[in-house]
This record gives sequence, structure tokens and C-alpha cells, in this order.
Amino acid sequence: MGSGSNMSGDTAVVETSSLPRWVILLFIVAFGIVAYLLYASYSQRQSLAAAQAEAAKKDQALAEEIDKANSRIADLKGQLDVTSQKLGLTEDELARARTLAQTIKKSQEASDAQLRQQIGAVQADATSKLGQVSTQINGTQTDLNATKADLEATKATLTRTVGDLGVQSGLIATNEKELDELKHMGDRDIYDFTLTKTKNPEHVGPIQVRLTKIDAKHYKYTMEVIADDKDIPKKDKTVDEPVQFFVNGARTPYEIVVFNLTKNQAKGYLSTPKSTGSAPSAAGAPPGN
Repeated sequence: MGSGSNMSGDTAVVETSSLPRWVILLFIVAFGIVAYLLYASYSQRQSLAAAQAEAAKKDQALAEEIDKANSRIADLKGQLDVTSQKLGLTEDELARARTLAQTIKKSQEASDAQLRQQIGAVQADATSKLGQVSTQINGTQTDLNATKADLEATKATLTRTVGDLGVQSGLIATNEKELDELKHMGDRDIYDFTLTKTKNPEHVGPIQVRLTKIDAKHYKYTMEVIADDKDIPKKDKTVDEPVQFFVNGARTPYEIVVFNLTKNQAKGYLSTPKSTGSAPSAAGAPPGN
């Protein structure tokens, strides 16, 4: 009996002390997992607390910025109210100013339109007058051209010849039309005359002439020229012949041309160099002649 009991006790001890190793390992692994989980949870709590603190700081800063923005908005609103009040005080004046500006603008537009109309009328009138002037100028030019042509034609008819002193004469006129052209040329001083056969001399320009004989049938005449206090006889001269004589101070001769004779009259002209000094004295000439 006694031995049987000891055998049961030994068997129990052996069974109690022989736990499997995997169970122990399982406990160790479980303990490690629990420890890791606890550490991870603690770390997460720490990170969350830090994030919450950072978020709280940001919230505080944002709240401060919002307060500042609200303060600025309040200031701006106050300024806007003041400006609105000021604008309200001058609104009537602004309306009057706008009305006045519109009135001035319309008046200026009307004045501009009237000015443009006046300018157009002036331009039209100027264009019309310019056309008239242009027509007149063209007519005048035509007249000048015709006169020039006539002058050239008449000049071509004027002749040059040698006078009774053997001196080459200038252009001479053989009728009244040519005499007018000779005057217009202005090369010499021209004094036209109509002499009557008489015993008394007649003044012709700066000299005196006495017509003593006329032979109209043979186109001849005789005269006496009185210049420089002396008589210069010119006998049996013919029509259109330059009758020449010299006076003191003249480098070229004076010339008398008779181009028309009647029974008692001789018509012609005296041609002298352009006046450069005192005229030659004529015997019997009154003072001032």
C-alpha cells in the first residue's frame, strides 16, 4: 500500500514540471506583443498630444489674425461711413456739376458745328474767288501774251537806219502805232509833235523847232533846230529819215523823225537819250522849259 502511494506522487511531480516549451515561448511572444502595443499606444498618445498642442498654437495665431482682420474691417467700415457721409454732403453739388458739364458739352458741340459750317462757307467762298482770280490771271496772261506778240510784231516792223549825220540810228517809228510801241520800250525819251509851217519856233521837249518848208508831193521838208543857243538848219529832209544833231553833254545824237506830211503840217517825234542831267538850252525858250 505504502509503495503504491509513492508511485502516484512521483508521477504527479513529473507531470507538473514538464510544461511544453512552445507554451513558454508563446507567453514570451505574447508579453512582447503586449509591451510593443503599450509602447506604440504611448507613442501615439505623445504624438497626438504634440499635434494637438501645435494645432492649438495655430488656432491661437489664426484667432489673433482674425481679430486683427476684424479690427481692420471695422476701421475700413468706419472710414467708409465717414466717406459716404462726406459724399452725401456734396451729392447735390456733384449733380449740378454734371448737369453743367453736359450743358457746356452741348454748347461746345453746337459752337463746333457752327464753326465748321462757317469754315466750310469761307472755304467755298475762297475757292470761288480763287477760281475767279485764276480765270482773271489766265485772262491777263492771255492779254500779256497777246500784247507781247503785238510788241514783237511791231518791233519787227520798226526799222534801223543811218541818220543824216551818218550815225547808226536806233529803232524808228513810221506811224503813230509804232510810235506808241517805241514809247513803251523806254529805251529813249520820246516827244511826239505836230508842227505847223510858221515863222515862230515851237517847243518840242527840251529844244525848239521851226518848220519853214513842206513839199508833201515829194515827201520832203525843211526845218531849223534851235538847241544850245544855236540854230541848226536841216534842209530837204525826207519822211522817215532820222534827222540827227548833237547837244552838249550827250554822247549819242538827238533825232527827229517826221513820218507824215500834209500841206501845212508835219507829224513826227523827237528822240533823245535818257535824261541824265540838265536839258540843253534852246534859244528863246522860256524859263523852266
